Amino acid sequence: MFSPATTLSVLSPHTAVICLLNCILVRGIKFVKLGLMPHADSALVPSGVDKAAFWTHVHEQLSYLLDGQRNWVRVLSFPAHQSGQSLTPSVFNLQVTNLANAASLIYNSLAAFEPHFGSGERAVNWCGFYMESNLFPSPQIFRAQTGANKEHEVPDRLLLGPFCGKPACQFIDTAPGKARGVCADAYIAGKTVLVADVDAYPGHIACDGETKSEIVCPLVLRKDGGEAALGVLDLDCLVLGGFTSEDQQGLERIAQLVVDSCDW
Repeated sequence: MFSPATTLSVLSPHTAVICLLNCILVRGIKFVKLGLMPHADSALVPSGVDKAAFWTHVHEQLSYLLDGQRNWVRVLSFPAHQSGQSLTPSVFNLQVTNLANAASLIYNSLAAFEPHFGSGERAVNWCGFYMESNLFPSPQIFRAQTGANKEHEVPDRLLLGPFCGKPACQFIDTAPGKARGVCADAYIAGKTVLVADVDAYPGHIACDGETKSEIVCPLVLRKDGGEAALGVLDLDCLVLGGFTSEDQQGLERIAQLVVDSCDW
């Protein structure tokens, strides 16, 4: 049987491919972490697994993608020079690495997870993050001089973060008297909200009329005996009752992994 110690050069191309797939999908060898497997392949899902095994697999793959990566949002310093009226940065980088990879991995893994979800009528049609507005950085290069509110400066508001799916609501109010919807409720309570029928949920915010059910897990940083609410992980599904308690358990572990893997 193939093992990481085997020298692939002594195998025929066909045998090498079969052995690699066996290790990736069946034996769970950590090829992403070892750098022997494209990052996109982390969304591959082993056949015949139940939900518990599926979420364990997604959690494991995400842990490899996030290993050594601490970036939620980071603006790197840059030298700049004035050229006429324009400011030209020579180095600028805004990183949202971990949340972007998490949203993509979950979304694409669920699309490959037949028959529970897949890409058809039971599909998860949106997966992503809404984050506390004060976590977003101030503009580093240019700020338009308008009378519009600077969203990241408005308190008690969640802003749209990295996601996969159709365009979504730009922000969600969490202020007393203004808060409504599944995301706001999960964020304020610090507890997962699982909704079997979004149309029956009081104050539901309909970003996509095709969504029938939803689950939202809060992102909470717990340290030195205190807690800080960071945002939420939000998933929508095209069918009623699309999510179960098994999905909730799996997603809560993933939400905690994201919190633990980032510098806030």
